Amino acid sequence: MRIIFMGTPDFAVASLDALVQHGYNVVAVITAPDKPAGRGLQLQQSAVKQYAVSKQIPVLQPEKLKNPAFLEELRSYRADLQVVVAFRMLPELVWNMPPLGTINVHASLLPQYRGAAPINWAIINGEKESGVTTFRLQHEIDTGNILFASKVAIREDETAGELHDELMKAGAEVLIKTVEALSSGGIEGTIQNNVPAEELKHAPKIFKEDCRINWEQPVDRIYNLIRGLSPYPTAFTSLQGKTLKIFKAGKELAQHDHAPGSVHSDHKTYLKFAADGGYIRVEELQLEGKKKMGVVEFLRGFRFETT
Repeated sequence: MRIIFMGTPDFAVASLDALVQHGYNVVAVITAPDKPAGRGLQLQQSAVKQYAVSKQIPVLQPEKLKNPAFLEELRSYRADLQVVVAFRMLPELVWNMPPLGTINVHASLLPQYRGAAPINWAIINGEKESGVTTFRLQHEIDTGNILFASKVAIREDETAGELHDELMKAGAEVLIKTVEALSSGGIEGTIQNNVPAEELKHAPKIFKEDCRINWEQPVDRIYNLIRGLSPYPTAFTSLQGKTLKIFKAGKELAQHDHAPGSVHSDHKTYLKFAADGGYIRVEELQLEGKKKMGVVEFLRGFRFETT
């Protein structure tokens, strides 16, 4: 079976590596163009490209997926199957090209959490479980027939980064199971459950304003937001006019009459913000212009007024 793999970030590398380690014939990799990054704006290769180059797999990096030259080159590889993991939307000209079609590994239990940020939103919404799903691509995003799925429990204190790593491994395992099934005769899969629109939970792209903490919200909701945005793009608030990113925090349930967002600290061991129904106790943070650090180190070097 000739396979073309499409993906860009670290999450996709585990699936690509699993295909290679299981002896599948990955004839080419499609990934994002190199982008300037860092202070020197040096061109940075995607994680998938770096892996493909290390394994001497041909790499294609089209700016536009409908470009005739790219489509001709893609066709020349005569792929039987295309695998997509954390890439971008494909035009029908691309996903309908191979005889076995195109399958996608998605980091949620479809049909829930269709969209760009399923890992983040599952934790932000306080879910107790997540998972990975392989499905066939069709016209509407993340709606094709489900092939296989695997559930993963979400711990009470788990961050998006930690869940990302668990789902990355689970996704690679489910992908191999899917490709094995397709290579031994094929499977049609099952139509996604017809969940009423009002019951569907979505996972849209996260923007900066989604990351701003609203201290008037319940403490559980704020705690989940911090976990769901850690380590990236990171929940933030302000402290004495400067942006304060919060990477890790605990929650204290308590009745109080402090103003939402008011700051409380002994200036030695703890820093916490008042919220509806309790406090958010900051454990790891980064103040604008400073490095990321634990709260004790932060309190040694920064003076501020508390309520």
